[in-house]
Amino acid sequence: MSSVKIFAGKGTTELASSIAEQYGKPLGNSTSQKFSDGELNFSFNESIRGSDLFLIQSTTPPSDNIIELLLMIDAARRASAQYVTVVVPYFGYARQDRKDRPRVSIAAKMMANLLTAAGANRLMTMDLHAGQIQGFFDIPVDHLDGSAIFIPYIKSLNLDNLIFASPDVGGTARSRTFAKYFEADMVVCDKHRKRANEIASMQVIGDVEGKDVVLVDDLADTAGTICKAANLLKEKGATSVRAVCTHPILSGKAYENIESSELEELITTDTIPLKQKSDKIKVLTVADLFAKAIRKVHDHESISALFIK
Repeated sequence: MSSVKIFAGKGTTELASSIAEQYGKPLGNSTSQKFSDGELNFSFNESIRGSDLFLIQSTTPPSDNIIELLLMIDAARRASAQYVTVVVPYFGYARQDRKDRPRVSIAAKMMANLLTAAGANRLMTMDLHAGQIQGFFDIPVDHLDGSAIFIPYIKSLNLDNLIFASPDVGGTARSRTFAKYFEADMVVCDKHRKRANEIASMQVIGDVEGKDVVLVDDLADTAGTICKAANLLKEKGATSVRAVCTHPILSGKAYENIESSELEELITTDTIPLKQKSDKIKVLTVADLFAKAIRKVHDHESISALFIK
C-alpha cells in the first residue's frame, strides 16, 4: 500500500501540523514563495512518487490560498503522486452556490471545476455552506460534520432549558440536527437582507422565554447575523444566548460586533486561524477528526463512524 504524506499550504499550517501530529506522521517538507508582483510558486522538497498525498489548505483569504492549493495539486501530479486528496477544512466561495439573480457567476461550481482540472482525486471538507455543493464535484467528496466537535462541548455546559435557534430560514436543517440529538425545541430568526453583509430586519419565530439558546450556523463573516439574532433573542426573554459556528471568517468589524453583543460565547473551530483573541470566543480543534478521516480514507474504510447520529 502507498505511504501517506501530509502537506500544508501557507493558510493552514498550524492546523495541518496538528492533523499530522494526531495522525502520527511529520508534516511534509515543502516551499511556497511569493514573487514581488504577488505571483506564487510551490514545490515539494522530498520525493512523493507513488504516495497517497493529503494537501491541507483552507481557502481563506481566498485568492492566494486557492491559487496556492491549485499549484500544490499540479506539482503533486507532475511529481507522480499516486493519489491526491485535497483537505479543505473551509471551502471558500461556498456561499455563491446558485444563480440568485441575473448575470452572476456560480463561483462554488467554478472552484470545484478548478480543483478537479488541476488533478485532485478526492476532496475532504467540513460543513459546506450548502450540502448540495458536493454534487458540483465529479470526484468523491468526504463531507465531515462539525456537530461531532460541538455536541460534546454543549453537553458539558449542562444547560437547564436548552433550545436551538437558526439565525436564518436557510439554516434550519443544520439547527434541527442539534435539536433532534438533544431532544430539544428549535426556533428560527427570519432575516431580510438589503445587500450582502447588511441585514434590514429580523424577527423570531418561536418562544425563547426563560430558555438557554444556542444559535447554530456554518460560518461567521462579519458576525452581524448571529450578533443581531443574539440581541433579539435576549430581548424576547432568553436567559442566555450562545452561538456555534464552524468557520470563523470574522472579517470587518466581526470582533467588535461579538464583544458588544449579548452573546455569552461564540463556539467555533480552527478550520480558519483567528486574527485576534477574544474572551467570548471558544475554539475547538478539528485536528483529531480530520486525522481519523485521513486514516480511514487511506485504509479504504467507511467514515460514517465519525458522525454523531
